[in-house]
Amino acid sequence: MNRASATPHTAAAQMMYFLSSMDVRPFLPLVQAPTLVLQVTDSPFTLLAHGKYLADHIPGATFVQMPGGDMVHPFGPNAISEIAEFLTGERTSFEVDRVLTTILFTDIVGSTERAASLGDERWRALLDVHDRAVREQLRRFGGPEVKHTGDGFLVSFDGPARAIRCASSVCEAVRALGIEVRTGLHTGECELRGDDIGGLAVHIAARVNALAGPSQILVSSTVKDLVVGSGITFTDHGEHTLRGVPGSWRLFVVVS
Repeated sequence: MNRASATPHTAAAQMMYFLSSMDVRPFLPLVQAPTLVLQVTDSPFTLLAHGKYLADHIPGATFVQMPGGDMVHPFGPNAISEIAEFLTGERTSFEVDRVLTTILFTDIVGSTERAASLGDERWRALLDVHDRAVREQLRRFGGPEVKHTGDGFLVSFDGPARAIRCASSVCEAVRALGIEVRTGLHTGECELRGDDIGGLAVHIAARVNALAGPSQILVSSTVKDLVVGSGITFTDHGEHTLRGVPGSWRLFVVVS
């Protein structure tokens, strides 16, 4: 939305206008309310010195610097704890509900080209059939659907072997419709957010899925190690860098 609202040149001009027209420095000594100044340490836009200046010139202000560089959504657990302590005198701790789960991503290979060739109405009908076929396999293997992504699914499983077998059945079921899907799996701890899940493990699974080929089941080494003795076999797919994820990751293709 931000990128679509203005060209880079216009956005820069507007930002400079607003920044240069807002100078509240003469009024800082007039602030009498107890004040907490929160500042992230690595913001490329608002320097640490800016936050310190505010705290130094507001009488009795408390200055707290927090790790990170994002001031658009700064109010995570650390900030909330600081605010709670400032207001009440007691520091509040927050525990995120996390579970160990196997995450399966699926998406249709070449969906954009297929939609263009079929037209909207026929593509929508094909997607409906695809969705029914995938959901039937999810019911068979007991994988709760977390999210429908338009041309694919995000699914969680309590066991990696069952997730792999479900992925295999999904590939076979949709192939009968003249569709091929790619599937990617990773096992890790996820944060529960109502009916949704989040965390780095979800991002890893999504990146693994993006590297899979048509009708291919690609898994992280974590998944491979966890299914030892299940009879599932793999071939080595090599070391890969997953966009936005630290380190390199060895991936494997499910053979049978």
